[in-house]
Amino acid sequence: MKTMILTLAAATALSAGAAAAQPYGWGRADSRWMSIDARQEQIAFRIDQGERNGQLTPREVYRLRTKFNRIARLEARYRWNGLSSAERVDLDRRLDMLTQEVRIARRDDDRRYGYLDRDFYPPY
Repeated sequence: MKTMILTLAAATALSAGAAAAQPYGWGRADSRWMSIDARQEQIAFRIDQGERNGQLTPREVYRLRTKFNRIARLEARYRWNGLSSAERVDLDRRLDMLTQEVRIARRDDDRRYGYLDRDFYPPY
C-alpha cells in the first residue's frame, strides 16, 4: 500500500515538473506557431465578432479594418518577390500590434451607440 502511494506521488511530481518545463505557448494557437495568413484570418474574425457583439464602436471597427487592410497590402507587396526573413519579422511585429489593439478595443467598454443614446440615461 505504501509502495503504491509512494509511486503515485512520484509520478505526480514528475508530471508536474514536466508540464512546467514546457515552453510558453506549447499546445495553443500562439503567434509564433501560426502562419501569417492564419493570423490575418484570426484578426479579421475577432474584428467581425467584436462588431457583431457590440464590443467595438463603428469608429473602432473602421480604424481597425483600415490598419488591417494596410498590413494586407504591405504583405502583398512583400510577397511579390518572395518574403524575406526581415519582411516576415516586420509583418509579425505589425500583426502583434494590431492584435493587441483589437484586444484593447474589445475590452474597453465603449458603447456601440453615441453619447446621448437612450440606453445611456435611465428612463424618467
